[in-house]
Amino acid sequence: MSKKILVIDDEADIRTYLSRLLQKYGYETITAEDGFLGLEAAREHQPDLVILDLMMPRQSGTDFYRKLASDKTLADIPIIVVSGLAGRHLAVKKPEAVFDKPIVPAEFLAAVRTALGEED
Repeated sequence: MSKKILVIDDEADIRTYLSRLLQKYGYETITAEDGFLGLEAAREHQPDLVILDLMMPRQSGTDFYRKLASDKTLADIPIIVVSGLAGRHLAVKKPEAVFDKPIVPAEFLAAVRTALGEED
């Protein structure tokens, strides 16, 4: 069974790019365009990993993270931050990895595998 990864980003091109990249390597992806919809998707799909942008309308990535962390059923889901926001490493407590946009695919995929506990 493939691992489920929730990609939350307000930019459709980024969501599509990350989803296709992850699918190419056998992961199932779910997408959301902001933190509000991301939280709904996390509750519905129980992903194994969240790829999170920080600057989004309606609900930011930081607000999403706070709500995820306070939900006992979702709090242990690892998060990788992908954002161009300054101070992004401070927005999520203990992220698995933090990447600038645009990402370097090989480094990003290595971080995904590590976050999911997969061997290289």
